[in-house]
Amino acid sequence: KAHNSSDFPAFCATFFALKLKSHNDAIVRPKSLFSAKTVCGVACHPKNRWRLNREAISDAFLVLATKPWRAISRESPLANSNTRPPDRYSPVDGFSLSYWEQTMPICKLILATILLASPAGAGENWPQFRGPRGDGQSDATGLPVKWSATQNVVWKTPIHDLGWSSPVVWGNQIWMTTATANGREMFAVCVDLPSGKVVRDVKIFDAEAPEHIATNNSYASPTPVIEAGRLYAHFGTYGIACVDTATGAILWSRRDLKCDHHEGPGSSPMVWGDLLIVDVDGRDVQYVIAMDKSTGKTVWKTTRSIDYSKYMNNTRKAFCTPIVIDAGGRNELVSPGAKAVIGYDPATGTELWKVRYNGWSMTPRPVYGQGLVFVVNDYEKPELWAIRPGGNGDVTDSHVVWKMTKGVSSRPSLLLIGGLIYMVSSDGIACCVDAKTGQLVWKQRLAGNYSASPLYADGHIYFFNHDAVATVIEPGREYKQLAANELGEREELMASPAVVGKALLVRTRGQLYRLEKKAD
Repeated sequence: KAHNSSDFPAFCATFFALKLKSHNDAIVRPKSLFSAKTVCGVACHPKNRWRLNREAISDAFLVLATKPWRAISRESPLANSNTRPPDRYSPVDGFSLSYWEQTMPICKLILATILLASPAGAGENWPQFRGPRGDGQSDATGLPVKWSATQNVVWKTPIHDLGWSSPVVWGNQIWMTTATANGREMFAVCVDLPSGKVVRDVKIFDAEAPEHIATNNSYASPTPVIEAGRLYAHFGTYGIACVDTATGAILWSRRDLKCDHHEGPGSSPMVWGDLLIVDVDGRDVQYVIAMDKSTGKTVWKTTRSIDYSKYMNNTRKAFCTPIVIDAGGRNELVSPGAKAVIGYDPATGTELWKVRYNGWSMTPRPVYGQGLVFVVNDYEKPELWAIRPGGNGDVTDSHVVWKMTKGVSSRPSLLLIGGLIYMVSSDGIACCVDAKTGQLVWKQRLAGNYSASPLYADGHIYFFNHDAVATVIEPGREYKQLAANELGEREELMASPAVVGKALLVRTRGQLYRLEKKAD
């Protein structure tokens, strides 16, 4: 696949040199390796200086094949030039290449190797709830804007029982969780991306006495996390397990993360480095836990620093998924819970800051941008707060930049695109808000009710309602609708969609759809 960047040939030359690490460690500088962290989300603007980071070259293959600039950030052997490498360029000590004369043959060799190693038709992986960066955005292009029951449906596959977890994708594997309606059996299901065939159906847990859940929930609502060779399937109070994606074997499991959800599980796990992090916010206990993802053992566990004893039981719970941000060079785990959103050191669990509020039972995952964290802080009367991170202690009175108190989403998460926030309320009021000021730009009523989080890709925003009707709009300061698509069967939909390659993966109550433009 061709790339327009003039830096790409030198990038391939560097990649070639790095591959020599397996033969001669001495010629590769320690900072010249890829890292899963960088590949999973640190983008590079053309004006930035470049760097290749550390870890896992093999895990980076798929991203390098389609989005090589996503594996690049600052301080590198490529830092000699902002937009174009010099005519003579040395990617590693002792390994000099003439830029144009010697890199193009290497480019062809490396591109062929990468493309052969990449799954057919695959693009950027979709490894967690809301995608590679956890913000509902994808760099994919060529996605369909219009479809129907007979148009642009590559395949649809029945998924047994009930689950509102989103699909996650690694290579040619699509995984999701499901459970019997009574909650007594819980599964992880794998579907083959090219064919749509179910290739694995793994029973994870049995539950003797499942608790009550809300009518709009399921026992398999938390979205799993996937990475090379491993799936982390979470069922809230019923347990969490690591599955070998090649064999379906359960490598480890834990069933001691108990809490009283009252309405059923909702918080999804996330991976940060070697840690698997989960919010546990029930009516009885409220804490955040980080586990060693290879063993499941606890690395740290931090009880929320709120005195919940003065609040009614039902107002102590929450269903959020945290995010990790870089706030001025300091990593912060931003974790909304009942009565406060708290920033932690993700490596140790040490509390850094908190912002207090009165809300509870919130579900939207925070988003970060424009130097602010955007948090929905309640379910019954949701408000959107813009918070400046990087503080210490209780920063309620100093770090809340603005608040939006009406028309805020209670279930779907937000999108932040180009300085504008887009969201849809559960009853179908879509709106656009200026991220810096909190001022309403526009609002528009959409058909139906909403639980799935919106998606942004290829210059389009996709809103999916409970009837699996998707409204597609163009982002901007004026509302511009491009399409309204039905799958024809009015299937119930609450799971957030995923993206891989040029396809949308849409999960309804009984089916998984692959929607993609069909070749002429």
